[in-house]
Amino acid sequence: MNQKGNIGITTENIFPVIKKFLYSDHEIFLREIVSNAVDATQKLKTLAMKGEFKGELGDLTVRVSIDKEAGTLTISDRGIGMTAEEIDRYINQIAFSGANDFLEKYKEDAAAIIGHFGLGFYSSFMVADRVDILTHSYREESHGVKWTCDGSPAFEISDCEKEDRGTDIVLHISEDCKEFLEKNKIQELLRKYCRFLPIEIAFGKKTEWKDGKEVDTDKDNIINDPNPLWTKQPSSLKDEDYTKFYRDLYPMSDEPLFWIHLNVDYPFHLTGVLYFPRIKNNIDIHRNKIQLYCNQVFVTDQVENIVPDFLTLLHGVIDSPDIPLNVSRSYLQSDSNVKKISTYITKKVADRLQSIFKSDRKDFESKWEDLKLFIHYGMLSQEDFYEKAKNFSLFTDVKGAHFTYDEYRDLIKAQQTDKDGNLIYLYATDKEEQYTYIEAAEAKGYSVLLLDGQLDTAMVGLLEQKFEKSRFTRVDSDVIDRLIVKEEKKDTVVSEADSRNLSGIFTAELPKIDKAEFHVETAALGEEASPVMITQSEYMRRMKDMSKFQQGMSFYGEMPDMYNLVLNADHKLVKEVLEDMNQNLSEKLQPIENEIKGLEARRDALHAAQKDKKYDELTDDDKEQNKQVDEALAAQEDARKEVWANYGKQNPIVPQLIDLALLQNGLLRGEALSKFIRRSVDLIKG
Repeated sequence: MNQKGNIGITTENIFPVIKKFLYSDHEIFLREIVSNAVDATQKLKTLAMKGEFKGELGDLTVRVSIDKEAGTLTISDRGIGMTAEEIDRYINQIAFSGANDFLEKYKEDAAAIIGHFGLGFYSSFMVADRVDILTHSYREESHGVKWTCDGSPAFEISDCEKEDRGTDIVLHISEDCKEFLEKNKIQELLRKYCRFLPIEIAFGKKTEWKDGKEVDTDKDNIINDPNPLWTKQPSSLKDEDYTKFYRDLYPMSDEPLFWIHLNVDYPFHLTGVLYFPRIKNNIDIHRNKIQLYCNQVFVTDQVENIVPDFLTLLHGVIDSPDIPLNVSRSYLQSDSNVKKISTYITKKVADRLQSIFKSDRKDFESKWEDLKLFIHYGMLSQEDFYEKAKNFSLFTDVKGAHFTYDEYRDLIKAQQTDKDGNLIYLYATDKEEQYTYIEAAEAKGYSVLLLDGQLDTAMVGLLEQKFEKSRFTRVDSDVIDRLIVKEEKKDTVVSEADSRNLSGIFTAELPKIDKAEFHVETAALGEEASPVMITQSEYMRRMKDMSKFQQGMSFYGEMPDMYNLVLNADHKLVKEVLEDMNQNLSEKLQPIENEIKGLEARRDALHAAQKDKKYDELTDDDKEQNKQVDEALAAQEDARKEVWANYGKQNPIVPQLIDLALLQNGLLRGEALSKFIRRSVDLIKG
C-alpha cells in the first residue's frame, strides 16, 4: 500500500497557526504526545475488560527515547494502534468542524478557542521538521502502517515492518529546537507534565554509581506515579501518606497544618487534595501552588479562574475532567461548571475549618497565627466565606488569649461601651512600641486586642461594617480618657491663654521630622499619667495603612503623618513649666497680646463694614487697610512665637519632655537624639 495526499483542510495556514497561536508554550508537545499514548493504552485495557480484545496485554509501559545522532525523539506505546483507515480518519482529517471559519476567526486569538479539537498530535510540528507514525492495530489481520509528514499539508502513507501492536511517534527535531534532544530537558518536562499519568512511563534506564562513574542498569527508569494519592480512597490513607505526598510536591516547604481530600461525582467530577500551608505575613510567596490536572495530565498551576482568589494560597492538587480547557489544554474557559466547582471547594474549606475548630479548639488556636492571614483574606474577598468563617475566626488579645467574635463582644460590652452606646474595640499593632498605651488602657480595666497581621487594617474596616454600633480604635490614637468617652468632657484646669502659650512654647521646640506634622494641645489627664503623650489620628493612620494595599488611595500615602502632642496639665513637671513661664514671660507677652487683641478688633470691624461687598467691589483704600492689619497681626504673632522659642531654649525641661515623648514613639532620631542624650547627661549631673 502506498498513498499520498493532503491533510483534510483546504487552507495551507494550518501549521503556522498551530505553531504560533494554538500552542504558546512549545514544551507542551511532549505532554500531548505522551497523553495520546496513555489514552491508546487505556483504551486497550478497556477492550480487554469487555472481552473485545482477547490477546495478552503484556508490558503496557509507554516509552520515551532520544537518538541524538539521528536527531529524533520517539514516544512508543503498546496500545490499540491504528489501521490505515483510522490514520486517514483521525490524523488526515483534522477533528474539528468548520476548519476554514475556525482559522479565519481565531488565528489571532488562541485563548478564545473552546473545547477539545483533537489537535494534540499536531503540536509535534512546533518542534519537529518531520513526524513519522509507525503503528500496528490490535485488530486481527492488521499490519504495520507508516504515516509521514514534513509540516506541510502533504502526507504519505505506506506499509511498514512493525510486528508489535501499538504506535511509535518519531519526531525529527528542528534545528532551532535541539534542546529537546537533551536528556535533562526531557526528564524535566516528563516530570512536570506526566508525573501522575495512569500508565507507567519509562525514560531510559535507572542509573547507579560503579567504579566512580554513573552507569545504566537494566531497570526501566519509571518517571511517574500511576496511582497518586488523590485517586485513592481517604479511608485507605494515613496521615503519613498525606504528609509524604506534600513533601514530594513541595520538598522545600514546612509541614502543612492539615488537608482536605476532595472527591465528588455529581454534578461534576472532581478529585484532589488541598493542603493548608503555614502562612505568616506574606501572601504572594504562597500563591500558585495548586496544580490543576485533567485526568491526571498536568494542565497549569495558574488556577485563579477555577478557585476564588483567597484559595490560591492553598497548596495541593485538583483533578477534574469537567473543567473546560482551550485547544492547548493550557487555559481555563468560562463555564457554569467552573463556578460550581469554585463554590464547592469554598464550602469544603469552610466546613473543614469549622470541623477542626469544634472538635479540637485548642489545636485550632495553636494554628491560628498560620491560619489567620488565609481566613482574613477569604472573609475580605468572599461574602459567603465571611458568613461561614465568622463562627470560627478569632480575636487575640495582647496577653495571647483567643476569643470568638461573640465571646469577645460579651467580654468587653460592660466596660467598653461609650456614652452613645457604641462598643469600642481597643487594639494595638505592636506590643512593645505601644506598651505604655496598653498599660494605661489595662489600668482602666479595658481589654486590648493585638492586630498585627498583614490584613488586620482591612479587617477592622470590614468588621466595623458587620458589627452593630461598634468602632475599632488603636490604643495610641488618643489619651485614655478620650478613647472611650463615658461622660461629657471635663474642662481643662488651664486657662485659654496659658494653654495657648504652653502649646506655642512646645511647638517651637519640636524638632523637624520629615513627613510628620504635630498639633500641640493641653488636657487634664491626672497626676499619675505621663506629662507628655503623642497620639495619632485613628482615621488618618488607617487611611495611610489602607493606601499600601488599595488602589485609588495612594494620595493618603503621600500625606504627612499627623500627630497630637498632648500636654498633661495635671502633671507636676508641666505645672512647673507653666508657673515658670508666667513668672518670666508675662511682661514680654502682655504688650504683644494687647496689640494682637487691638488688631483683631480692627480686622473684625473692617470685615463687618465690608461684608456686603464682593472682593472686586472693594476700593483700593479698603484693600490697603486689610493688608496693613493682616501684616501687623502677622508681625505681632511672629514676635510672640519668638518669645515662646527663646523661652523654650532656655528651659531644659521643655525639650526634654518633648524628646521623651518622641523617644517613646520611635520618632527621635539623628541630631535630635544626640542632643537629647547630651541634655540628659547634663540634667543628671545637675
